Amino acid sequence: MEGRGGVCENTHEDIKAGCWLPRKAVRDETVYVHGGVDPDPLTGAILTPIYQNTTFVQESVENYMSKGFSYSRTSNPTVLALEKKITEMEGGFGTCCFASGMAATVTVSPGVYRLERCCVPHTFQERRGYQSRSWKLSLEGVRRRLGSPIESPVSKKSMIFSTFLAPGDHCIITDCSYGGTNRCARLHFSKYNIKFDFVDFREVSNVEKAIRPETKVVFSESPTNPTLYLADVEAISKTCRSRGILHVCDSTFATPYMMKPLDLGADMVVQSTTKYYDGHNCTVGGAVISATKELHDKIFFLRNVLGNSMSPQVAFYTLLTVKTLAVRVQKQSENAQKIAEFLARHDKVERVMYPGLPCFPQRDLAQKQHHRIHGGMLAFEVKGGTEAGIRLMNHVPRPWSLCENLGACESIVTCPAVFTHANMLREDRLRVGISDGFIRVSVGIEDVDDLIDGLSYALSRL
Repeated sequence: MEGRGGVCENTHEDIKAGCWLPRKAVRDETVYVHGGVDPDPLTGAILTPIYQNTTFVQESVENYMSKGFSYSRTSNPTVLALEKKITEMEGGFGTCCFASGMAATVTVSPGVYRLERCCVPHTFQERRGYQSRSWKLSLEGVRRRLGSPIESPVSKKSMIFSTFLAPGDHCIITDCSYGGTNRCARLHFSKYNIKFDFVDFREVSNVEKAIRPETKVVFSESPTNPTLYLADVEAISKTCRSRGILHVCDSTFATPYMMKPLDLGADMVVQSTTKYYDGHNCTVGGAVISATKELHDKIFFLRNVLGNSMSPQVAFYTLLTVKTLAVRVQKQSENAQKIAEFLARHDKVERVMYPGLPCFPQRDLAQKQHHRIHGGMLAFEVKGGTEAGIRLMNHVPRPWSLCENLGACESIVTCPAVFTHANMLREDRLRVGISDGFIRVSVGIEDVDDLIDGLSYALSRL
């Protein structure tokens, strides 16, 4: 975000209201408020409106898409404004927003490498040539791989999807990931002969050892959900780059306020905007931020094919809530630090996982990789095992809420074994440290003493 909107190229004396200082990059917190948006040039309205419509009227066949939009599944002005903002926040080339975080994760499957053409045509001339040439090429590719006849681009969608899902590819994924990601890899993509190795990313050597000739994607998560394990994003990115492998990082727990994976060399970032970008428990959404035009075009194409776009109304709400991300996440992190210290001192607590604690096993990496803070997420286990952990969660009073989701203003306690990671194989879950009584905590922005009082009461019931 450098000298945005209404730039004046002369001296500072020439700058008027509505202009930015020329050639001056603004800081993160300013980007969160102003990035990607400008007041409406006709009315001066300070907020981006909700373009709640399906289609966009064209001037003529020859001037198709001359105004940039045709159909809201492909692109919408409200969604585009949010995408521009997120791109500036994350430091990428481009962003595609989705209907959910899992929609974003599914779309960055290894299959992006197998698209024979991924650029969406924007003009009448491009579309006419695209339909006559590129679909033919894509269908020929399907026939070669699947040995099946396909009559038209829109028939037998499962075969088109198989082209995207790339049978025979290999993906390395963290063994401690969000339960939905784990479930999607094991139970969905495996049906298409895509191979997955679930690896402990705390050691880069584990990732290196898992690489095969057919490896196309390394999918990291840092910090991991729910154990707070860290991946060395920079080191893993270097390993991937040297082997020609795509590195995708889910940094939902971190937010760009705490860590920017693209600055550390990752190729793509996945965000569940449901979490900290929203921060108010009011929307469900996701985003994929790409480092290059080539990757962005592939994701843009796949989103249009799969139809899992974000709605304009969700984009509008997120444009509002994301403005306070820095303020919220700073407060959440400060609260989390105090709560983690309280729990670490408590005689009924077995262990606490929080990157801001001196005893955190990856403390050096946390200090190197995290900027400013260590986030609003923590986890802990109590003495007495599963029964004690469940008892605590069943007795934690307000202002705490026992539910799913994270990153919101409200403080939340979650039982991953039952709520978010229930579909993970139990032996895999236990191996990575998620016991049946494991407690995940999303710290909100309430008064920290009220939050500690609530936890203190729940601990007293053990």
